[in-house]
Amino acid sequence: MQSPRSLVEPMEQNCALPPGPEERFAGYAVMGVPFSSGYVLAFRHFPASSVGPGYISVWIRDPAGVWAIHSTTDPGTSCPRYFGSAIGSASTSRVSIRWRDGYSFSVEVGAGVDLSWDLTLAATPVTRLMSAVSGAVPERLWRSRTFLRAMGAIAGPVLGAGHLGLTGAAPNGQTFLARPRQMWFVRESKAQLQGHSLGQTSALPVQDRLGEFWVPQRGIFMTGSVLFEP
Repeated sequence: MQSPRSLVEPMEQNCALPPGPEERFAGYAVMGVPFSSGYVLAFRHFPASSVGPGYISVWIRDPAGVWAIHSTTDPGTSCPRYFGSAIGSASTSRVSIRWRDGYSFSVEVGAGVDLSWDLTLAATPVTRLMSAVSGAVPERLWRSRTFLRAMGAIAGPVLGAGHLGLTGAAPNGQTFLARPRQMWFVRESKAQLQGHSLGQTSALPVQDRLGEFWVPQRGIFMTGSVLFEP
């Protein structure tokens, strides 16, 4: 199996969107990493978008449960387009991703946010199995909400991630359909926000969600695509 870096770096130059009339995005993401402080971090990097330029967004949930999304493009063409009604704030910010080796990278959000986040990924028998299953599923099933609901119900417990929704309604009302292609666990993650450590990775006492998107209770890195139906 290729390293995450070897798969995602070519996406920066040539990332294909799935066909269809929906609003479509393709790239890679960390769906969410919860910390012992009560913070949760997540990011999406979609080099390909059908509604505007490709972008990176970083999601930050504070211990009070309030979310902020910082994107490299206008909120109207990035994640707040779908999740804005459920978050406390959205901004256009400088975000960078820097790979240190095949499995380790850093995410930084610039002035005004001051986030520095280091992650190390790992493949396990479970992630290899889920990647193989995802690769074998016919394209037509990825557009079936019935199949995606069943897949999410199975994948969540198998991955030890709690609820995992691959389809549902985003807070702004659009229906989403997610297609993960390959995945890895986040083996290690450390972060500092405005100079303060967010603590160790640790599941939240109560799993959080935005609309019907459930934030996994452990860090999962995925490549793939997502569709939104107005």
